[in-house]
Amino acid sequence: MKRPKLKKASKRMTCHKRYKIQKKVREHHRKLRKEAKKRGRKKPRKDPGVPNSAPFKEALLREAELRKQQLEELKQQQKLDRQKEQNKKRKLETDPDVELSNTEPELGQRKAKKAKGSKQNPKMLYCQELKKVIEASDVVLEVLDARDPLGCRCPQVEEAIIRGGQKKLVLVLNKSDLVPKENLENWLSYLKKELPTVVFKASTQQKDKRKRIKVKKKAALSKSEACVGKEGLWKLLEGFQKTSGKAIHVGVIGFPNVGKSSVINSLKQEQICSVGVSMGLTRCMQLVPLDKQITIIDSPCFIVSPHNSAPALALRSPASIEVVKPLEAASAILSQADAQQVVLKFTVPVFTNSLEFFTSFAQRRGLHQKGGSPNVESAAKVLWSEWTGAFLGYYCHPPASWTPPPHFNESIVTDMKWGFDLEELEKDNAHSIQAIKSPHLASSILFQSSGLTNGVIDEKDMPEELPKQKAQKQGREESCGDAKTDQGTADKEGDDENLDMSPAEEACEALPEKSQADKQSAPSFVLDKMTEEEDDAYDFSTDYV
Repeated sequence: MKRPKLKKASKRMTCHKRYKIQKKVREHHRKLRKEAKKRGRKKPRKDPGVPNSAPFKEALLREAELRKQQLEELKQQQKLDRQKEQNKKRKLETDPDVELSNTEPELGQRKAKKAKGSKQNPKMLYCQELKKVIEASDVVLEVLDARDPLGCRCPQVEEAIIRGGQKKLVLVLNKSDLVPKENLENWLSYLKKELPTVVFKASTQQKDKRKRIKVKKKAALSKSEACVGKEGLWKLLEGFQKTSGKAIHVGVIGFPNVGKSSVINSLKQEQICSVGVSMGLTRCMQLVPLDKQITIIDSPCFIVSPHNSAPALALRSPASIEVVKPLEAASAILSQADAQQVVLKFTVPVFTNSLEFFTSFAQRRGLHQKGGSPNVESAAKVLWSEWTGAFLGYYCHPPASWTPPPHFNESIVTDMKWGFDLEELEKDNAHSIQAIKSPHLASSILFQSSGLTNGVIDEKDMPEELPKQKAQKQGREESCGDAKTDQGTADKEGDDENLDMSPAEEACEALPEKSQADKQSAPSFVLDKMTEEEDDAYDFSTDYV
């Protein structure tokens, strides 16, 4: 056993070691002195003051003295104010019943207003921000997903732009690399009859925050990452700015996940606007100056009307502000897609209904529940996120004959095209189509478009929350407060939910006997979690990437 130290270690050392240390210290000091001598001594410069020969010397000195006095008085006043605030805080700490001062109620009112604004319906805020963007813009870029351009157009918003006066509307066909070239050309010839249309493909390169992409590095980017159509859009906006003879504001609008912020980042060559896989990331207007004459305004997405068809609601409803059930949304999308091409794309066996497809798809992707049964809900989430994402290739056919919408006529079409160099735009679009690496027709999925998607732009037209949605919100608030709930109460809620089942949930009841048995054998906390997942709104696109 080691004996404990009773005394501190001695600091004594040999003379040889001590002299060596002293010598090293002397050498170090000599080196520092030599370096200081080389640099030379820098004395602080004296203020020469006002020369005697200067005119109005006395007046200048008086002004300087006055300024000095004012600064001293200001410092004294600030010191007194700080002391008063500290005294008030001390009084409040010692005596909480002291009445609030005149300033404190004002602060309370501001906080109350702020809290009221934060509790406001996000849909109302989106509509207000969208109105601000349209009012502030001279040119409005409506970004469309090239896979379903007609489904990305909102007649209510376009009508509001036309009513706004001398505003120009331009269509931007983004994600053009996800559709076959023949289909892209057909859509371009259809849309340009109505409005100026730009073929575009935003850059998908993962950029570091606040770092510019150097122009030299652009050549090294692959075709799938590089931006296409930027030059054409730049020329179009610059030409209109020169024609109008003033600085212009360009608003960028569209439904969620069409790539509004990506278009702005590609034009700016910098990650200014936040982008991501999840829908509805942009929540307020954001000004981005491109140059001295052109300023771009990013906007939140359109609010989709609940009176649209089920596929339109599934594709255009952001999960951040809408209650979307994955199984219903994915089933609605699947019903509009070509079944044979879906089988080839996802390499699953032939299916007769959506449930069969999700069962096979879950097995193919290895999505299983506890017990080994296929997780149909997770499979629906994956399909929903892939279909609304920026990688799955599908396409829609344009209508056979062009008919102008009810809010358009020939004079409006002519007015919208005035001020733009359409011949130059056509050449740039042809060059962009050649530069884009498009998928083959056989490898893409044919999708049946549901036509124009109706949106809500006025707060008056905003639909009220359904009783079921209110109940879900209340349930979520209660679950946040009370983490543990009684098992009997949970069973009763499960029985109530079974009374108003959706068609997609009824389809779940038709699962194979084996999976039903597994579900029954699952523990109670797993079943509770499954029922909560069915009721809550998700951001499905970030779960499986």
